[in-house]
Amino acid sequence: MHEWVKTVNDLVWSPALVYLCLATGLYFSVRTRFLQVRHAVEMVRLMFDGKSSAAGVSSFQALAMSLSGRVGTGNIAGVATAIAFGGPGAVFWMWTVAFLGASTAFIESTLAQIYKEKVDGQYRGGPAYYIEKAMGLKWYAWLFALATVIACGVLMPGVQANSIAAAMQQSFAIPPVVTGAVVVALMGLIIFGGVKRIAVFAEFAVPFMACGYILIATVIIVLHIEQLPAVLGLILRSAFGLDSAFGAVIGMAIQWGVKRGVYSNEAGQGTGPHPAAAAEVSHPAKQGLVQAFSVYVDTLFVCSATAFMILITGAYNVFAPSGRALFNGAPDIAVGPAYTQQAVESVLPGFGAAFVAIALFFFAFTTVIAYYYIAETNVAYINRKMHRPWALFLLKVTILAATFYGCVRTAELAWALGDIGVGLMAWLNIIAILILQKPALLALRDYEARRRAGEDPVFHPAGLGIRNATFWETREPESRQ
Repeated sequence: MHEWVKTVNDLVWSPALVYLCLATGLYFSVRTRFLQVRHAVEMVRLMFDGKSSAAGVSSFQALAMSLSGRVGTGNIAGVATAIAFGGPGAVFWMWTVAFLGASTAFIESTLAQIYKEKVDGQYRGGPAYYIEKAMGLKWYAWLFALATVIACGVLMPGVQANSIAAAMQQSFAIPPVVTGAVVVALMGLIIFGGVKRIAVFAEFAVPFMACGYILIATVIIVLHIEQLPAVLGLILRSAFGLDSAFGAVIGMAIQWGVKRGVYSNEAGQGTGPHPAAAAEVSHPAKQGLVQAFSVYVDTLFVCSATAFMILITGAYNVFAPSGRALFNGAPDIAVGPAYTQQAVESVLPGFGAAFVAIALFFFAFTTVIAYYYIAETNVAYINRKMHRPWALFLLKVTILAATFYGCVRTAELAWALGDIGVGLMAWLNIIAILILQKPALLALRDYEARRRAGEDPVFHPAGLGIRNATFWETREPESRQ
């Protein structure tokens, strides 16, 4: 089983996908004239603009739902793993894929808003919807929907659950079976409450967990501030193979940095468009810009916090492709969240390991909730044609079972299965958005023109030559809550 999964994982995550992610981000950055820089202030303003409605959530709630999926175990265990196998230089490539990926996140999220639908009184959208409406390829849309249901409903929850169980066992000696039972019970209370309950939970939990984590990281960095220039230099030298110790892993630095960067910030993967489509906004580009900012929050803030804590305290190991240890700062610590726990514990003894375990619980738990919402949206897409009322109940039971199973299986298998899920979605979605980019670019130019004219932009697709945006063509103002 392990060998088969590894073979598939290596095939999906070939160098072609790694460089496709980077190239796509660079391409969209150029096409949007680096909106991630030009509209940075506008992104922050739009986060708090607008309110929820009977059919949709607010821009901030949609951002929180998206961040709950982006900010997960990849921000703690994933960063540690990238450093272990790619060296400190992997952090630079995570930053790179985040900066470039912000433009990719804009394109996919704006497309999701343009082609969203109202299904059973709620806004639904995502790659399956815009692939069918804009490309006219229903078989491709179904392929993405099925891949996403399998990835988010079966494969990826195990990664998050496994990290929760490992951290709880490490810090509090709680058996994985007990952790699994508690996580499943809490999940059930939320996912059986519908989209609104998921949005409210994310709106409260995500800012709380992210701010608390970054605060502790800031404390550790300040206490070691004299080492910060050396750490930054190490990251840059290692990224380009200029460091004598880590020059041998430059190729691995790029691969692991991009791989873990995409896994963490999810730009191009096709997950972010789902909550983006649920937002109640007057123009698709508004939520596209908000979702672009979520990539910054995930990687430039939270992932960087983890990386600096690990590197500045020396609590990490680095292995060459041959398996030989290039650096052994924590020789008795297994690859994963334990690196981060060791880093914080070394500065804040008696508190650090427990804090990281609790942070990881919140990060990973909210991510599994986001996975459910994404899978639910694709089941809703499939159900438009099949009309199977039991399908959503089956999804709920399946993701709860996958989460419990993830708590008790091996970490290596969990990560490999999760990587396959991420890779399949990324391949299908990136190809689609490269083909479908024009409507999103038109929406951006329209938004910018209306803002220059002093208007609050309102979207009219027919005037831009955008077809099949049926929601916007027949849109009636929703009653705001």
